Amino acid sequence: QVQLVESGGGLVQPGGSLRLSCAASGFTLDYYYMGWFRQAPGREREGVAVITPMGAGKNYADSVKGRFTISRDNANNTVYLQMNNLRPEDTAVYYCAAGRTFTVVPASYAYWGQGTQVTVSS
Repeated sequence: QVQLVESGGGLVQPGGSLRLSCAASGFTLDYYYMGWFRQAPGREREGVAVITPMGAGKNYADSVKGRFTISRDNANNTVYLQMNNLRPEDTAVYYCAAGRTFTVVPASYAYWGQGTQVTVSS
């Protein structure tokens, strides 16, 4: 059974940091592009970051460039999103997803986690 499970979300003050994890089971991450997405209330789901299967290529949404870093550990079937200098507008449910193309378009991803809430507030 294919499963992605996110963890690491929570409440953080502006300027703070969080590290999200996405653990995969039921399939091997090595063959998949992995992406992080987020969805705030009343807004469409948007791509945040994507990483190639071996980790050599990464792409970020303009709004998070220089603050967020995506990485992966294929040996442990896990993908990470390090989020620094968080802002209130980063508040959203964050999802990880596995797909077959290097894109931040949600429709291109086949497998999704259940999401983890990130709230940035003082």
